[in-house]
Amino acid sequence: MLILNSGGTFNKRYNEETGVLEVPYDNDAIDEIMASVKHHYMLAGVVYKDSLDMDTEDRKRIASIIAESDEAEFVLVHGTDTMDETAEFLDTLFDDRVIVLTGAMKPYSIDRSEASFNLGMAIGFAEVQEIAGVYICMNGYVKPWQELKKNPAIGKFQVV
Repeated sequence: MLILNSGGTFNKRYNEETGVLEVPYDNDAIDEIMASVKHHYMLAGVVYKDSLDMDTEDRKRIASIIAESDEAEFVLVHGTDTMDETAEFLDTLFDDRVIVLTGAMKPYSIDRSEASFNLGMAIGFAEVQEIAGVYICMNGYVKPWQELKKNPAIGKFQVV
């Protein structure tokens, strides 16, 4: 399994100089969560952006890494605002891999529970899922990407 980090709220940290939550150019949040796991997973930082700033070139970069990898399972940490766009993009390219997108509504640096839970659930699902496809793991659900959508009015993902 390969864990890919593309940034998003999951990774954001408060910058004391600017007073803004920023996506840092590192994997610290994921590394910290994974430090308590006995199994070693490969981790690659791909794009360090808020998902609202992601574009087609960023999605192509993610897809290229998946295509070039020998792994069959992937967990992609991604911002929640455009998670479905990236999932749809990847779904058009891959039918032989398990790809699970996950993220967090609150930064790990502020609330460690949600990010840790979502990442752990995504990893567990990816490890046992036998049906290739693109999935979203958020708010206690793991569903094919078309069946789980963000409801910004309530700040959660819901089954549709």
